[in-house]
Amino acid sequence: MRKLLIIGIGAGNPDHITVQAINALNLVDAFFVVDKGAEKDDLVRLRRELCARYIKNRSYRTVDIQDPARDRRPPSYEEAVKAWHAERLAAYEEALLHELGDDECGAFLVWGDPSLYDSTLRIVDQIAARGVVAFEHEIIPGITSVQALAAAHKIALNRVGGPIEITTGRRIAEGLPERVDDVVVMLDGDCGFKRIAESDVEIYWGAYLGTEDEILRSGRLPDCAADIERVRREARAKKGWIMDTYLLRRSPDR
Repeated sequence: MRKLLIIGIGAGNPDHITVQAINALNLVDAFFVVDKGAEKDDLVRLRRELCARYIKNRSYRTVDIQDPARDRRPPSYEEAVKAWHAERLAAYEEALLHELGDDECGAFLVWGDPSLYDSTLRIVDQIAARGVVAFEHEIIPGITSVQALAAAHKIALNRVGGPIEITTGRRIAEGLPERVDDVVVMLDGDCGFKRIAESDVEIYWGAYLGTEDEILRSGRLPDCAADIERVRREARAKKGWIMDTYLLRRSPDR
């Protein structure tokens, strides 16, 4: 039977890949590489570099999958994502059916960890449920940008006895949650932090975490928000893409 590995490859630093992930890479016959366009060639190149660096004494091939276009300003965010994932499902299923032999092992290399804000697991589960192509699959965890952020700023994400929340820019733009003082934000394309009105909040921000292009900023949110927005805009214009994550932390004295 076909086997599929979903391998977390970390936040961008080739040294962050785990021993378990390296062992998994060396089992793979075909790597499915999702092409997200020229502006994100860096993301494809890192995946290829990881294979070249860590796979020893084994032949393998890559199978390119064109990522469907996504409506970035839809009337309904949820419906747009649902339609986008349906197109991805069809493309992934087609690749598994026609590009992977019955007794071969295939893999998707997932940025960060497959369990955190990535659609690959949901799509693979839907493909399995459809039954058009039979396979078994395994998940290999990876270091996330959240972990890389905390390490880069030399901080712990939580405080003694306190919870943390991981949310999106879309949610944080509505304000900090009432009962949580430490909030990690991902997928914030519109700098939702600038809508936080509270003055007793610190921000620990990072982009391209773990890579040679890493950028870090931290301090009181009212003092840092404009600078982070500017730096983020300039970095995205220069590279064509950006991945950033941040922690918002209320003062313990509030």
